[in-house]
Amino acid sequence: MPETWDWDYTLCIPNDPRAVTVCRHTLRMILTMHGLTGLVDTAELLATELISNAVRHTKGPAALRVRRSREGVVWIGAWDTDPAPPEPPVPLEQAVEREEGRGLGLVVACAEYWGWQPSARFGDRGKYVWCELGVA
Repeated sequence: MPETWDWDYTLCIPNDPRAVTVCRHTLRMILTMHGLTGLVDTAELLATELISNAVRHTKGPAALRVRRSREGVVWIGAWDTDPAPPEPPVPLEQAVEREEGRGLGLVVACAEYWGWQPSARFGDRGKYVWCELGVA
């Protein structure tokens, strides 16, 4: 039976590349426990890109937030301590040859919507870079 309510989880992480794997596994568990296994692979890919950018491009803590709305949208966001907007995404067809800078292009290609917004957490200014996936 599909869920008809909303939920919201936040995982606070240190600035450590190993935290990306912790986020990926945590997200898989959250979606599986809520019966959303059909979203797991895409959600893991997108969360990995968002959190990797947060850890790679900032010095402070970060956070993964995942929530589901009553309307059935799964929202995945990565918070980091840099208030500057992310670099514009490179279209995937142009990013194939690059070793870096493909992450937001993947997000644009796989998510229904994406964006960023300034946000403060833990007493630090920063931003959320987020994306949305519809629940089928």
